[in-house]
Amino acid sequence: MAKKSRNQARLHRHARVRKKIFGTPERPRLNVFRSITEIYAQIIDDHSGTTLVSASSIDSGLRDAVQGKTRLEQARMVGEEIAKRAREKGITSVVMDRGGYIYTGRVKSLAEGARKGGLEF
Repeated sequence: MAKKSRNQARLHRHARVRKKIFGTPERPRLNVFRSITEIYAQIIDDHSGTTLVSASSIDSGLRDAVQGKTRLEQARMVGEEIAKRAREKGITSVVMDRGGYIYTGRVKSLAEGARKGGLEF
């Protein structure tokens, strides 16, 4: 049997977590994806299968602000931005889906930024 790659192992962990986490209209799911250089966050209503709010480090509104910042600072800024956009849509409480990543580093920084911005999870 061939050894799994890092991404295959992450996808396996994500599938295991997704069995238990489900976003409802009252409490949607905050999904996190990180690439080597960028970080993305979406707030998803799994009941209707729609993305309610999204933010990333490559959004036109954040692209200039994140220039020259560390990746941890960028993740925090994305978390604050997604919280701001969620509040504008009337979303105050979410369930965190870390996407199979370990809750440390950029994922933790994004979550702290979202909490600072007013999201509860």
